[in-house]
Amino acid sequence: MNILRYAATVVLTCVATGASAQTVDKVDDPVEWVNTLMGTDSKMELSNGNTYPAITVPWGMNLWTPQTGKMGNGWAYTYDADQIRGFKQTHQPSPWMNDYGQFAVMPVTGKKRFNQDERASWFSHRSETAKPYYYSVYLADSDVTTEITPTERAVQFRFTFPKSDDSYIVVDAFDKGSYVKILPGQRRVIGYSTRYARGPLPKNFRNYFVIEFDQPFTSTDTWQGDKLQEGQLETDGLHSGALLGFKTSKGQKVHMRVASSFISFEQAELNLRRELGQDDFDATRAKAKTAWNAVLGKIKVEGGTVDQTRTFYSSLYRTVQFPNKLYEIDANNQPIHWSPYTGEVLPGRMFAGTGFWDTFRALYPFLNLVYPAINREMQEGLVNAFKEGGWLPEWSSPGYANIMIGNNSASVVADAWIKGVRGQDIETLWTALKHGANNEGPMTAVGRAGVKYYNELGYVPYDVGINENAARTLEYAYDDFTIYQLGKALGKPASEIDIYAQRSMNYKKLFDPESGLMRGKNRDGSFQTPFNPFKWGDAFTEGNSWHYSWSVFHDVAGLVDLMGGRDAFVKKLDTVFDLPPIYDESYYKSVIHEIREMQIANMGQYAHGNQPIQHMIYLYNYAGAPWKAQYWLRETMDRMYAPTPDGYCGDEDNGQTSAWYVFSALGFYPVTPGVNQYVVGTPLFKKATVELEKGKRITINASGGGRYVDKLSIGKRAIERNWLGHDELTKGATLDFRMSTQPNKTRGTKPDDAPYSFSRDPQRPGQ
Repeated sequence: MNILRYAATVVLTCVATGASAQTVDKVDDPVEWVNTLMGTDSKMELSNGNTYPAITVPWGMNLWTPQTGKMGNGWAYTYDADQIRGFKQTHQPSPWMNDYGQFAVMPVTGKKRFNQDERASWFSHRSETAKPYYYSVYLADSDVTTEITPTERAVQFRFTFPKSDDSYIVVDAFDKGSYVKILPGQRRVIGYSTRYARGPLPKNFRNYFVIEFDQPFTSTDTWQGDKLQEGQLETDGLHSGALLGFKTSKGQKVHMRVASSFISFEQAELNLRRELGQDDFDATRAKAKTAWNAVLGKIKVEGGTVDQTRTFYSSLYRTVQFPNKLYEIDANNQPIHWSPYTGEVLPGRMFAGTGFWDTFRALYPFLNLVYPAINREMQEGLVNAFKEGGWLPEWSSPGYANIMIGNNSASVVADAWIKGVRGQDIETLWTALKHGANNEGPMTAVGRAGVKYYNELGYVPYDVGINENAARTLEYAYDDFTIYQLGKALGKPASEIDIYAQRSMNYKKLFDPESGLMRGKNRDGSFQTPFNPFKWGDAFTEGNSWHYSWSVFHDVAGLVDLMGGRDAFVKKLDTVFDLPPIYDESYYKSVIHEIREMQIANMGQYAHGNQPIQHMIYLYNYAGAPWKAQYWLRETMDRMYAPTPDGYCGDEDNGQTSAWYVFSALGFYPVTPGVNQYVVGTPLFKKATVELEKGKRITINASGGGRYVDKLSIGKRAIERNWLGHDELTKGATLDFRMSTQPNKTRGTKPDDAPYSFSRDPQRPGQ
């Protein structure tokens, strides 16, 4: 590895074993440390991230990716593939959600080839350069090099062709209904695609695109399905495409500029002119790189190994992609959007491509700390979603997607306001939270499925035909807590908000004293039988009772009490790692990939590859054993992440699994969104600097080596507590960790050192 390539200063230091490892003293060019291929060595049966090399800018409306999979395959790019079928505009948040607003282009030479299989070309990773702001690959079959560089809503391509009278560029508008038109005099192609995976969407859903070239066409054909329409300039049908011919000399470069819009051809044209202007390819690439460095450069890490540094920035790259912008800028420089809820073009912002079941945990708290300005925009988008659709989305892709559980929009809204994000219409959002908490939606993933049972009994029963009922109950209880917290922050009367405080204790109704775990409960108050705590699904969501029993984010002290006190609680946490990775997959009738990822991780029942248990390690801090959290956090960072194609231990999931790593590497984590605290962990780097809004800065120093925290000071004040306040960090703070290779079993062990729990709050109603 040529470290100079990464524009960093690297020194050699000796590790304890006597071997030498490279450490990175300074990162001046953070985007060059990103490996966009991290997580791409994945498949349906086993996820090592389920990512693709997104060529984009932070939170950009459009992403681009080389396409190795077939049209419509959620696994659009996989590292083990050896052929590329095209270069696709994408908005895909995950392979399980698949895509919308997509079309592809592909250069070919020789025979007129446009079918996705016939046009495919062999390639090698040795001839591939994959960066966030630039992608290049050599296509062997056509002897063409393709280069790509993006803006938010546009992109530039540069194709280097061989000498040929038969050079072509294929435009594929995909199936399910599409249109293309060639305008030879303008050296342009326009068209639209209507394909989407999650819906239903309004009938006028279209992704309009405008493509212009710097070379005249020598031939112009369109095609439908597998049929070439020679000389025809326009086609409209199930699967439309165009084939543009060029006569090229050896090494000749053909430039292509592309923009798209969900609104109209005219808006796509406006996006093209505004975002590309007179810039050539290299100018756009330089601007995209600058945009990435401005965002990634908010955090500078020093003193880690090369792999740790690459993993950190590769993970940070994933945290700033989704949700992505669904809005555009009109001729009056005002934000407008096509509504996935009504089909209208409306003023204001809109975002899409995130599932709150995943991202409420760490991704949104990370935005609130480091990038609050973009979350101000996202909160505006939620206001518009509620006004247009009548509900807050829990999964948007781009409209309501009927997948996953919970009412976790409550956490996303509450945490933003409580942590100081302002400018959104909070009263509309408050109305939206109450509406979602007290009503069933038009689908089970919107509002609260089983809400009448939950409000009457305090839980969603196991035996009334509502799947994943125990998981729903636990998440609703936490969501009720966040609604209460927001209501209190807004000064709402007790008569309006105390009910949510009461319901937040509903988690206790599912605790089974016999097993010491959460368990589904029948309508008559009896627990489900038989009960297998290793059974995935059924009463739980993509996990088992050993995973979901810790989902009491807001009242860990109450959970400690239920489990028999601090010592018993610590032993229960230990048991998660001590147990073998056994499982019961009978509910799913097959071994789903999340089960397999837990099994092969060699961490017992700890399933870091999925979200329900990702906060669990930090819970040692609530029971007087923070050194155990420090041990397992470092094990997870070291063993479950790497800057390689198989670098994740499960689905990356819209930035959540990456945000866990970024937070944990800094040394703290938001166990309870909706509370102004972060739980202390173990910093990975010798130094990290976080640039905040208004010129404030968090500096994190970790001296002494080792994974265990011996002492912690804020400024010059030593603290024993196992938490950090959001306000004390955002005012600007210096955290000094003195690390050790041996655990300090006295620091942070007193009950008063524990982070916030609702049952210990003296202002809790009923106290």
